Amino acid sequence: MTVRPMLPGIRAIEAEMIELRRQLHAYPELSLKEFKTSDLVAAKLESWGFEVHRGFGGTGVVGRLQQGCGGKVIGIRADMDALPIQEQTGLPYASQHPGAMHACGHDGHTAMLLAAAQHLANSRQFDGTLVVIFQPAEESDGGAQKMLDDGLLERFPCNALFGMHNMPGLPVGKLGFRAGPFMASTDTVVIRIDGTGGHGGMPHKAIDPILTGGAIVMALQSIVSRNTDPLETAVITVGSFHSGEAPNVIPGHAVLQLCVRALKPNVRADLLKRIVQVAQAQALSFGASVSVEVDREESLPPLINDPQLTAFARQVAVDWLGEEGVIQDLAPIAASEDFAVMLEHCPGSYLFIGNGDGKGGCMVHNPGYDFNDDCLGTGASYWVRLVEQFLV
Repeated sequence: MTVRPMLPGIRAIEAEMIELRRQLHAYPELSLKEFKTSDLVAAKLESWGFEVHRGFGGTGVVGRLQQGCGGKVIGIRADMDALPIQEQTGLPYASQHPGAMHACGHDGHTAMLLAAAQHLANSRQFDGTLVVIFQPAEESDGGAQKMLDDGLLERFPCNALFGMHNMPGLPVGKLGFRAGPFMASTDTVVIRIDGTGGHGGMPHKAIDPILTGGAIVMALQSIVSRNTDPLETAVITVGSFHSGEAPNVIPGHAVLQLCVRALKPNVRADLLKRIVQVAQAQALSFGASVSVEVDREESLPPLINDPQLTAFARQVAVDWLGEEGVIQDLAPIAASEDFAVMLEHCPGSYLFIGNGDGKGGCMVHNPGYDFNDDCLGTGASYWVRLVEQFLV
């Protein structure tokens, strides 16, 4: 039997932490509807002596705990919302809310941070201020920005912010770090093509938006292959192409929806600029007109980890787990994360914890996914050690 790395104080509350995680899993709440989750989090923090503040971003909760005379402040963030997915795990603690599921592990993230908060409130082995941030709406609706808009960092200025996400496929409990660009920006781009409808048998009397759209789809890929440095990460995916209703009718318009991702702000800016240019040029060549809009409400910047704080966070893990328990330099990924918005306003670092490559290997956002309880103790213990070594 493998003994999982865990602080004694966390091991003493491990069963309670697992029970809490499964309770959260059974009763998931979607973005900006985390009412009962928020109530639970606030009640527990209050019972442990935290100064609790609510209403950030709607349902967000912030707990503040000061110890000693130290002037440094560390913020640790966990996300609370679920996804609109029908669970198919068959687990005894499966979602009791049809059409909602913790398919990304936010139940585990919340449980780990709560356990760490409980331990730190009991032990008080730090000198400074701990701010725990329980964020709503990470999956959609811009929860991080909403918390910032409500004055999160003005009311609770931090010297550094940290966050953690489980990662299926990595060994259970193994911690992975990456300085600099770590996760991609994301932009949803909508291209509307306006042509002239007509009879399918008389195409010369129409301006076909489907033909124009097809040319745009193909030309867009040249932006990645011919306009972007091949050593940079760039993704342009056309995920939706809607036009027409009948096979013998040329429709009047078509709509394309694109997912655009990059790891660097300059690459992101270049992609968005070239998408407009390519769409306009292709439409002009077919005699159609085009409009291009970026859905700013769904946009996120790349997640960029502060090099010094990442080095610190990595060393905390190495000192505790040894080299074998740490992935020193994880490869970046093209998924996005709205903690990136907070890191634009306060330096910090975001890390991964392995969810396993066996039963924890099912990828997130999948109806068969479940957070691996075997990594809860390691994650909670890591938060404790990080706080204690930052606030010395």
